[in-house]
Amino acid sequence: MSGSFPEESLLELFIFETLQSLQQLEDSILASEQQDSLKPEDINLIFRIMHTIKGSAGVMGYTNISALAHAMEDLFFYLRAKPKAPYDCSELSDLILQGIDFTKLETIKIRNGDPADGDASALAEELAAYLQFLKNRSESETAERNTDVAKLQQPDAMSQTTDAGAAGTLCYRAFLRFEETCQLENIRAFTVIHQLDETLDCNFTYHPEDIIENPDSADVIRRDGFVIVLETAVCREVVADFLRNAPYVSVMELEQLQERPSAIQHHTPQMRKSELPLHTKELAARMPDSTLQTAGGKKPKESGHIPPAHQTMISVNVAKMDKLMDLIGELVIAEAMVTQNPDLAAVNGTLDNFSKAARQLRKISAEMQDVVMSLRMVPIAATFHKMGRIVRDMTRKLNKEATLVIVGEETEVDKNIIEHLSDPLMHLVRNALDHGIESPEERLTAGKPRSGTVTLEAKHSGGDVMVMIRDDGKGLHRDKIVRRALENGLLTRDERELSDKEIFKLIFHPGFSTKDSVSEFSGRGVGMDVVVKDLEQVGGTATVDSVPGAGSTVTLRIPLTLAIVDAMNVGVGHSRFSLPTASIVRSFRPNAKDLLLDPHGNEWIMVRGGCYPVLRLHHLSGTVRSTASIEEGILIMVEDEGRSLCLFADELLGQQQVVVKALPDYILNSAGSKHFVGCTLLGDGSISLILDVIRLTSAMNAVAIS
Repeated sequence: MSGSFPEESLLELFIFETLQSLQQLEDSILASEQQDSLKPEDINLIFRIMHTIKGSAGVMGYTNISALAHAMEDLFFYLRAKPKAPYDCSELSDLILQGIDFTKLETIKIRNGDPADGDASALAEELAAYLQFLKNRSESETAERNTDVAKLQQPDAMSQTTDAGAAGTLCYRAFLRFEETCQLENIRAFTVIHQLDETLDCNFTYHPEDIIENPDSADVIRRDGFVIVLETAVCREVVADFLRNAPYVSVMELEQLQERPSAIQHHTPQMRKSELPLHTKELAARMPDSTLQTAGGKKPKESGHIPPAHQTMISVNVAKMDKLMDLIGELVIAEAMVTQNPDLAAVNGTLDNFSKAARQLRKISAEMQDVVMSLRMVPIAATFHKMGRIVRDMTRKLNKEATLVIVGEETEVDKNIIEHLSDPLMHLVRNALDHGIESPEERLTAGKPRSGTVTLEAKHSGGDVMVMIRDDGKGLHRDKIVRRALENGLLTRDERELSDKEIFKLIFHPGFSTKDSVSEFSGRGVGMDVVVKDLEQVGGTATVDSVPGAGSTVTLRIPLTLAIVDAMNVGVGHSRFSLPTASIVRSFRPNAKDLLLDPHGNEWIMVRGGCYPVLRLHHLSGTVRSTASIEEGILIMVEDEGRSLCLFADELLGQQQVVVKALPDYILNSAGSKHFVGCTLLGDGSISLILDVIRLTSAMNAVAIS
C-alpha cells in the first residue's frame, strides 16, 4: 500500500469532534442533574459518546484519554443494562464532570501542540470503585436478572457470548451506509473494520478494498455503500448490534450466507491488525474515530435501503472565512475608489453607462458582503449554555441555590465577537452568584424564593447586540461602593453630583472590590476589570443598574460585527472622520443664537427645547477651524443609550460602507487615540478615522471636553 491520509487533517478532525462531543456530554449531564435522574436515552447517549471518544483516542495513540473513557464507558454500560440501579445522580455527575474536565484539558493540550501527559489513573480507579459499589448495592437489594442478556450486549464480551465449538462458524454479509453529512466515508469505514477486528473474533473482507490508500474510495462508499463479508462464531444478534451502533451508520443490512466465500476460505483477512504492513499499522494508530450521533437524531435502521441524500453542509476552516472577509473588505474599498475616483469629475458630458455599471457593482458587492457576514454569524446559545456549569459548581461550593435562565439564545453574533464574550460572561455570572445571590436562609428571611435566578438575555439593538446578565439577589449598595471608592481615591468629584449609574460603574475599576476578604471566587478586584478590557477590544461597553434588595443588571453592548460598517464621512479642515450611521440622530445647520456657554467654557446647543453638549471635531484633529462661524458648519447629533452629543464639522462628504482597519501605532501611542475605534480608506485614497461615539458621548456627559 502506498500513500496515507493527511495526518494534520485527521488530528484537527479528532480535536474538533472530541471537544464537540464533550460539550454535548456536559450539557446532557447538567440537564439530567436538574431532573435528579438519568433517562434511558441520556444513558445511551453518554455511553455512545464515551465509546466514541475511547475509540478515537485509542487509534490516535492517546492512551490516557482512552483509558479514562473506557472506565466511564464501563460505568454507563452497567447503567444501560440496569437503568434502575441505585445510583446517586449528584455523585455520578461529579465523577463524569471530572472526567470531562480532564479529557477537555488534554484535548486542548493536543490542540496547542503540548504533550497530553495528564494522569487520570486515580479518577479511573474511582470510577471503577463506584461501579463496583453499584454492583454490590444492587445485588444486595434485588436478585440480578437477565445476566446472559446483559453480557450479550456488552461490547467487550461479544467474542465470549457463544460457544464456537458448539455453534460452529457462520458467514454474514453486511451492507452499510453512512450519514450523508459525516464526510470522509473511507475513514468511517476504516473505523468500523478496525473496531470489528478489535472486538469480534472473526475473519473478514470488505469492498471497496482500497480505503486506506485511495481517498477517492469515499465517493464509492457514498454512492454504492460499504460491504463487509465476515466469518465468525459469534451469533447474528451480536454482530447486528455491533454494526448497527457503529458511529455514523445510518443503514445496516445483515444477511447470513449459506456458503463460505472463497475470499475468506483461501485468504488471510485483509485487516487483521497483526498482519498489517508497518506503515499501515502506524496509520491505524493515528486514525480518528467518528463523532457521536447527535441527541434526538434518527435511530439507525437495521434494514431498509435508503438512497443517500445530497450533502447540503460542509465544514470550513475559520481562517479561510477570515481571509474571505478580508478580500470582501478590499473589494469594498476598490469599488469606492472606482466609483468615487477624482478623475471622473474632469470627464465632460454624462456618464450614464458608467453610473449604471457602478450601481450594479455596488449592489453585487453589498450582496457578497451580506452573504459572507451571514456565514460568520453564529448563535450565542453555545456561549450561554457553558455558563450552566459555572452556576452548578459555584452554588455547590458557596452552599447557595440558583437557576440559570436563558433568553434569546438564537441571537447571532460574529464569531470573532463570540470569542471575546466568553470571559466577560464568566466573570459576570460568577460575580452575580458570589456577590448578588443570597444564601437560602437569607432569601427566605427577605421573603424571596429559596432558590435565586440568574438570567442571561441577548437581543439585537440597531447595529449592536445587547447582552444582559440579571440576578434577583441583594443588589448593589451605593453607600458601600462610595465608601470603598473614597478609600481607594477613585472619586474625582463630589459623590452627590454623581448618578447611581456612574457610582455603580466604579465596580469596573481595576483593583476595586467590595469584598472584605479574598475567596476562591472574588475579593481581588480583578474579574470586573477583565470584563471592561475584553469588551474594549471589540468596541463594546458595560453598564450597571441595580435596585437594593431586588437585584442587579449588567448590560453589555457589543457590535454585531467588526469588519464593515455603514458610515457617514465628514470633513474637518483637511482631516476626514467617519461616524457609524446607526448612531446618528440628525444633522442640521446651527444657529448662533442657540449656542450657549457654561461656567467652564463648554459649548451647548439648544435644539427643540433640549440642551446638548457640543464637541468641535477640529479639537480632536488638531487642525485650524476652517469656518468663520458656527453657522457656516454643520452639527451632527449622535446618541448612545439616551446620551446625546452634537459634533461640529465643516461639511458632510457622504455615506458609504467603510472597512474597519486597526489604528497605526503612531496614532495608538498618541493621547487622542482613545476617541477612535479604527480607521478606513476612502475612495479618493485618503485616510478617515472612525470616531468612537460610545466613548465620546460617555465622556461628554460625565465632564465636558475642553
